[in-house]
Amino acid sequence: MKIARDGIFTIAFLVLVTAAFAFVNYIPAVILGVITLIVIWFFRDPEREAEYKGDEFNFVSPADGKIVEISEANHEFTGEAVKIGIFMNLFSVHVNRAPCAGTVKFLEYVPGKKVAAFAPKASEINERNFVGLETEHGNILMTQIAGLVARRIVCRLRIGDKLNLGERYGMIKLGSRVDVYLPKLNNDLNLCVKLGDQVYAGQSSLARIK
Repeated sequence: MKIARDGIFTIAFLVLVTAAFAFVNYIPAVILGVITLIVIWFFRDPEREAEYKGDEFNFVSPADGKIVEISEANHEFTGEAVKIGIFMNLFSVHVNRAPCAGTVKFLEYVPGKKVAAFAPKASEINERNFVGLETEHGNILMTQIAGLVARRIVCRLRIGDKLNLGERYGMIKLGSRVDVYLPKLNNDLNLCVKLGDQVYAGQSSLARIK
C-alpha cells in the first residue's frame, strides 16, 4: 500500500516508539501498534486513473468524498463559475489531486475558523488554501478547507508549477473539504455529478466539455 509522503515521519516515529515499548511492556506496545495501523490507513495514497478517457475535456474530482454543494459562484481568479463542494470524512483518502492539466497562476492562504466542513459557510469562514490553475478552457480554482478536526493543510505548489490531470499536489489532515470552481463556458460545461454522490480523487468525473 502506497503511503503519502506527508505521513512518513509520523508513521516512522510511531513504529520506533511501539518497538521501544515492546521491550518494556506489551500492553502499551499493543495499543501503540493499533494506533500506528490507524495512522498508516489514514495516510494511504492509492494509485488512481481517470475513469473517463474520451474526446471530451474531463474534469476529475480533486478529493475523495461526498458532493455536498453545487452552486453558482464568482471569484476574482475564475470570474463566474460553477462551484462543487466535496466533503472528506475521517475515513476518506486525504490526498488531493489536480482536476485537470494546467499551470499554477494563483495561490492564497486564508486563516480562519474550523466549523464543520460540510456546511456551506465553511467555504467562506474556515481556514483555507486557494490554488488557481490556468487551463486551455479557462481558469479553475481548487480550495482546500480545514474542517472541524482538521489541523493542517498541506500544499506543495508554487506559482508557475505545471500539473497533469490527477497529479497529487497536497492533502488535508483529518476531516475536511475541497471546493473546485469550474468555468461556466456559456453553459457548455456538462456536470457528471449531483448532490450526495460519492467521488474519488483523480478518478471520478465531475464535469466534461465537448
